[in-house]
Amino acid sequence: MSEILEKNNIKKIVTLVVGAILFNWALQNMSTIGGFFGNIVSVASPFILGLSIAFILNVPMRVIEKKLLKIKNTKLRRLVSLLMTIIIVLSVFIIVMFILIPELVKTIQTLIDRLPGFVNSVTTLGEQISSSLPNIGTWLSSLNLNWDSIGKTVFDFLKNGATSILNSTVNIASSILGGIYNFLIGFVFAMYILSQKENVTRQSKKLVYAYLPEKRADRVVSISSLVNKTFSKFITGQCTEAIILGLMFFVVMNIFRFPYALVISVLISFTALIPIFGAFIAGFIGTFLILVTNPIQAVWFIVMFLVLQQIEGNVIYPRVVGNSLGLPGLWVLVAVLVGGSTFGVTGMLISVPLCSVLYVLLRESVSKRLDEKHVIKEKIL
Repeated sequence: MSEILEKNNIKKIVTLVVGAILFNWALQNMSTIGGFFGNIVSVASPFILGLSIAFILNVPMRVIEKKLLKIKNTKLRRLVSLLMTIIIVLSVFIIVMFILIPELVKTIQTLIDRLPGFVNSVTTLGEQISSSLPNIGTWLSSLNLNWDSIGKTVFDFLKNGATSILNSTVNIASSILGGIYNFLIGFVFAMYILSQKENVTRQSKKLVYAYLPEKRADRVVSISSLVNKTFSKFITGQCTEAIILGLMFFVVMNIFRFPYALVISVLISFTALIPIFGAFIAGFIGTFLILVTNPIQAVWFIVMFLVLQQIEGNVIYPRVVGNSLGLPGLWVLVAVLVGGSTFGVTGMLISVPLCSVLYVLLRESVSKRLDEKHVIKEKIL
């Protein structure tokens, strides 16, 4: 018995020593480890993208496949549903681009035509303010500005900026080519997963049950199923909310005869895919577009935007997205703020469904612990 205890102690000591050595080595070689994991992520990025594409396309594909139950041949039903999903997604994209691109061209042309007048108006306004407030002109005259030095600084800035722009252009071009390559590889990988999703699921379960104890494997499978359902509901709810918000802006802007109604509404629909705060990006762009055309209407657009945003943030989003996930509206807001401050736009997109999963797991854990402690419900109500 004592020999067994000594062996166990020796194993623990050896494990601690080896762990300490590895930890010390890792601290001294953080750059090497970071580069190693960076290379792994770079190699795996097309497949991660493929998994994301497959997950998103599986949401409408699952609905279409249920509608095609009359087709008894499983392989044929899967192929038809997959092709229909791709056709529908591409059709929506092409229709939006077909409507949006001419409007964008017309909007840009209008801005080009009206921008000089807008600049002249701003200049005239500045002169009027300067004449009505002569102290400003006196203050500017009292400043000893070295215009030669300012000109040289501006020239150096533009020269360095041109070099930076050229380098940025090369980097952007290579990034675009790399992005296209990753997308093609990811798309092919996504098609394979969608066509063989039952086999992929079965193989994944085999790996989990082969290398984990049965209880832990059951828990992993249960959490994976919860994650799948939650993220699927989030995608459906977020797309529904974006469409509703875009239609609201389109209708209201047409009623009050705001310019660029279609362009701004479509832009708001796309940016609204970012929970709660996404529409503010489109709102800022819309305000600038209308400001160049009609400054008074721009002010009214801001008022309209704030009103509709309040309706969306307090009524539509918590009910359409929050309720579909079983997540209270307060925690939806907290999830977006924390995710955005931590991981930016990506964090905003995944924080809400991830927070919903954690919320459900925590609620189950709390209920289980209360039952184990035999806490009377009246005490916590």
